Amino acid sequence: MTELVITRIFDAPRELVYRAFTDPEQLAAWFGPVGWSVPRDSVDLDVRAGGHQRFSMVNDEDPGVVSPVNATFVEVVENELLVGEENVAHIPDFGAEVLRMRIEFHDEEGGRTRLVLTQSPFPEVMHEGAREGWGSSFTKLDKILA
Repeated sequence: MTELVITRIFDAPRELVYRAFTDPEQLAAWFGPVGWSVPRDSVDLDVRAGGHQRFSMVNDEDPGVVSPVNATFVEVVENELLVGEENVAHIPDFGAEVLRMRIEFHDEEGGRTRLVLTQSPFPEVMHEGAREGWGSSFTKLDKILA
């Protein structure tokens, strides 16, 4: 088990990038790798410590293949930080009970935002697929922010 850390610069102010993670309309528009969609009616967000993040990613080729997300926010600092935990005990071979995700939003020169995403504990065998999935999702997010 290890930590998955992804850093990405977005060409948009921190407040807009943060909102893309916390506004149900925007999250549904970009979340999930290419080939997956998040139906707007599946998104339920309560963005505060103790609140929740629930939605479903649906495979575009086979809508019967669904990947639900059901996380609890443990720390929220508006426009700066989102920390959530999700019970992953049901995922075969994951090797952990709880996956923790930390998303930091930092100002960069020129009105841009540096996002640092950390997921842990994370099985090394899933690293590359997760990194590619986030990269694909973030490419969709770039278009939303443009």
